[in-house]
Amino acid sequence: MQVVVPGALAGEVTIELLAPVSAERVESASAAPGSVDLAGLFPTLWTTQQPRLVYAQLRVGDEPVGSAVVLQPLLSVPYAERVDQTGKPQFVAPPQLVYSGLRAYPEKHVVFETDHGDMEFRLRPDQAPNTVWNFLHLVEGGFYTGVVFHRIIGSRGGQPPFVVQVGDPTGTGMGGPGFMIDLEPSRLPHDFGVLSMARSSNPNSNGSQVFVCLSRAATQALDDRYTAFGELVSGADAVVKISRVPTGAQDRPVDPMPRIVRAYTVDAPPYGTGPKPEQGPSEGAGER
Repeated sequence: MQVVVPGALAGEVTIELLAPVSAERVESASAAPGSVDLAGLFPTLWTTQQPRLVYAQLRVGDEPVGSAVVLQPLLSVPYAERVDQTGKPQFVAPPQLVYSGLRAYPEKHVVFETDHGDMEFRLRPDQAPNTVWNFLHLVEGGFYTGVVFHRIIGSRGGQPPFVVQVGDPTGTGMGGPGFMIDLEPSRLPHDFGVLSMARSSNPNSNGSQVFVCLSRAATQALDDRYTAFGELVSGADAVVKISRVPTGAQDRPVDPMPRIVRAYTVDAPPYGTGPKPEQGPSEGAGER
């Protein structure tokens, strides 16, 4: 990777490996502007017997600089063999752990620019790394441009609101990107603003359809059943506005249907400095 130090900053140049969520420092090494060999700076990335995802953050003096680099270990993963009678996926562990290398990329946030306002999501590769990688490529490829929110289940009859769903280019709820990815186990609770993968009864039918949760009360039953992989950090008003759009049969919005005008990525702030997840209009967000 390349280290670029802004001219206005002075001080010791270091790269820190940070733990997800807590941003606690795992390791630190001195660096200098120019090309840097992370394998040489942090040999434990390759020799560890317990590889885990970390964030490599550049620091100049006391200042974190730029977006962190996500370092995702490429590992053999559990496979969702089936769904039991309660709807919970049953995972089968791989016969052995295989660590084949690292996927490294700058951390990005994803923005849904909708006709009801913008939503910005922080992604959680520490919970679902392959799902995040798939989603980033769909966004950066322009897949979500003009796609409608085809399913909206807001508050009804005194019940808490459930989800708003998007990501089908056909607008029918039956379409996708032309491929499927396997379900990943995620410990991120389904709460207001959490972004999660929609799927059919086949646990490994994730693709491009996603939903945004509207309340913990209504979506907590989705925990351990669907892959939650992102958190809303800006745009709660837009989510609420879309959740209140009139709907008809099969929870389909009445025309004109709300839509994503475009989806795009933006550089994430230095790791650990960004905004916290947005809270719902009437309840705080749960522990994440």
